[in-house]
Amino acid sequence: MKKIIYLLVISLFISCAKKVFSEKWTKKIAPEEFRARFETTQGNFDIYAKRSWSPKGVDRLHSLIKHNYYVEMPIFRVVPNFVAQFGIHKDSLINKAWNNFTLQDEPVIAKNDSMSISFARGGANTRTTQIFINLKNNNRLDTLNYGGAKGFPVVAKVTKGFENVLKFYDKYGDKLGYRQDSIQKYGNSFIKRKYPEIDFIHKAYILK
Repeated sequence: MKKIIYLLVISLFISCAKKVFSEKWTKKIAPEEFRARFETTQGNFDIYAKRSWSPKGVDRLHSLIKHNYYVEMPIFRVVPNFVAQFGIHKDSLINKAWNNFTLQDEPVIAKNDSMSISFARGGANTRTTQIFINLKNNNRLDTLNYGGAKGFPVVAKVTKGFENVLKFYDKYGDKLGYRQDSIQKYGNSFIKRKYPEIDFIHKAYILK
């Protein structure tokens, strides 16, 4: 009897795990273009993504949104007149799962203009889940050589809700950009305790 109960518990765990992450999601191809909505503490903003801008990047963005990755997620790095960045999940296990599947670098096709969106990275072939919204024309990011890779490929652009993006709390500046290890480890409890003014993304979803 105990063995049966144990097997049932394991089966339930595996079933739940599949709902929050599946390796298959990292290999899915996105539509040639799609629109999505992000609901935040400052209001909604909508995006438009085009696969030809960055096929691998747009594939990943579509999978993350489709499979509910951007839920109750802190917009942890808002540098005034530069970028608003997010993409660290509150569950460290989910972070680790996605981070095991990095994306190969791609050339920059669309410019990092104001309200365009690109994946953050720490070096060559390191894009995973973190994205940033350009708060101004950051065209130097199109050709910037950083960590062995050139430029930050744009994957999408904000089409509605610009005013809400510009309201994200920015007084912490780059402080949390240097504390990503703590966010990865302790999640939203760390954010809410130490940096209570930070804005959050409640959820993101594909628009029909």
